This record gives sequence, structure tokens and C-alpha cells, in this order.
Amino acid sequence: MQLPKDFSLYRRLDTLVENKTAFNMEHAEVNIFETHQEAEEVLLQFHQPVFASMIRGKKVMKLREQPAFEFLPGESLLLPAEETMCIDFPEAQMDNPTHCLAMTLSEDQIRKTIQSLNESAPKGEGEEWAFTPSSFHFTNTAAIKQIIQRLLFLCTEDHRSKDLFANLMLQELIVRILQAEERANYIEQDQIEDSNRLSFAIRYIREHLGEPLTVEQISQKVYMSKSNFYRVFKDHFGVTPVEFINNERMKLARRMLEDPGRKVQDVYLSAGFNSGSYFNRVFKRKFGLSPKAYREQVLTKKA
Repeated sequence: MQLPKDFSLYRRLDTLVENKTAFNMEHAEVNIFETHQEAEEVLLQFHQPVFASMIRGKKVMKLREQPAFEFLPGESLLLPAEETMCIDFPEAQMDNPTHCLAMTLSEDQIRKTIQSLNESAPKGEGEEWAFTPSSFHFTNTAAIKQIIQRLLFLCTEDHRSKDLFANLMLQELIVRILQAEERANYIEQDQIEDSNRLSFAIRYIREHLGEPLTVEQISQKVYMSKSNFYRVFKDHFGVTPVEFINNERMKLARRMLEDPGRKVQDVYLSAGFNSGSYFNRVFKRKFGLSPKAYREQVLTKKA
């Protein structure tokens, strides 16, 4: 993601830690936070539900009764109102600041959007869509990335239709987040008990990550055509089968890298990657660190 070119016209640097530039809209306030120096235990709280998304750099987030976790570009966080964030900035520098979008959401807008979603696209018999009462940390889907980028550029625009565009995008964002959470709750289960074909496909992928996997091969396993399997999988989970396979391989590789006895070459081959340079590139893009640097960070924390 990129900040709009005109952002500097609205920004004034008053502090080096969590400097805020705010843009007000009818049903939301979009804040861009910048941090230009290392800092620890910075507290931040909003009186409305907030959607946060990392643009640049890294934060370490600590929420109530949860283990600390890294917050990286390409990831977002949905928090209920009055949730206190305790934030560390381990890498922020004047020439390498962190940038994070934090957008408050109108509870009335959330309620109306969810009501409309339940009327037009109900979850299923006896179930309704509902706003999460706890935090939700997730990797952005392609659709959510596009909405965030459009919202960022809309902030610096000045025309009469601005709030109309923003309201439409906010409604879509709320629906996309709810759908992302539903999918995440399902595919993050270590043991999937459902017996449908998509559940079988997920289990098959996880059990064969170290082997060559193709969409055609998996579609044959579930007795579907390649094109139909691809379409149904993406519609249901919000990612393509190839994206899901790569995400699962990255998660497996990250777990294996935490074992100091395993060589990096063994890790990427066991996770299904044939090229070390490609593995390094994809790993760094996803987690913000090279495999070697990630292992060193883990071992330092354990020491």
C-alpha cells in the first residue's frame, strides 16, 4: 500500500512517536500514524470500533490477555471499542518510519450493514452475521487491500461525492472483514471435521505440503473440474487454491525455522519449495524478515 501523493500537504510532524494525521468522513475517521524512533509500551485506545492496517514498518502489539504479536504490512486488525493497545516500535527510525492506518467505524453503520447482509446473504439456517466482540488479526485479502488503497486516496480528495464514496467503501469493507473472519475461523482449524469436498481438499493440501501440488491434481481428488474447483474454492475462502497452498507452506516453514537443529535448505525443501532464492523472497515479503533473520530473532528471544 502507498500513501497518497498529497498526504504531505495535510501532515504536520508534532511528535516522533505515533504522530497523527486525521481525515474526517461522515461515518468514519481515518488516521495515519507515523513513528520515527524506537519506542516501547505506547498506549492507544479508541472509543469506537477501529480497523487498523499496517502500511510500512513493524509494530509489536500487546492486547489484553493475548500473547504479543508482530503487526506487519499486508496485515490488518479489527478491535472493539475501548480496547487498549500497548505498542512497541522496535525498528522505527527517522529514515525508516512506521506508517499505520487506524480508522474508527460508526457502530450505527456497522449495525445497518450487518442487518442488510443478514437480509440479502444470510449465513445459513439458524446463524446470523455478527460483529466480533474481540480482536481479529488477519492477512488482507486482495479485495481488502484494494478498499484500503482507495480509502487512502479518497482522504485527500475534496469533492461533494466524497462521503458517498466513503460510505459505500466502508459498507464493503465491513462485509469483507466479516467474510474474512468466517473463512479464517474455518481454515485455521487444525482438524477439520466437515466431510464436504472443500474440507477434504484442505486436509489433503496440509498433509502433502512437502510434495508437488497442482490445482488440477487436487480438483481430481475431490471429483471436480479444475475450473469449477478453482472458482468454488476462491468464492468460499477468498483466496485461490495456489495462494492457500503458499500460505500453508509459509506457516509450516516458519514453524520449522524455530527448530535450531534444522538447516534452512531442509526447511524450504520440506515445505515444498524447490528454490532457495524464491523461498527467501516469498518469506521476506510475507513476514518482513529473511528466513535467517527470523530464526536469529526467535533464538534471541528464547535465550
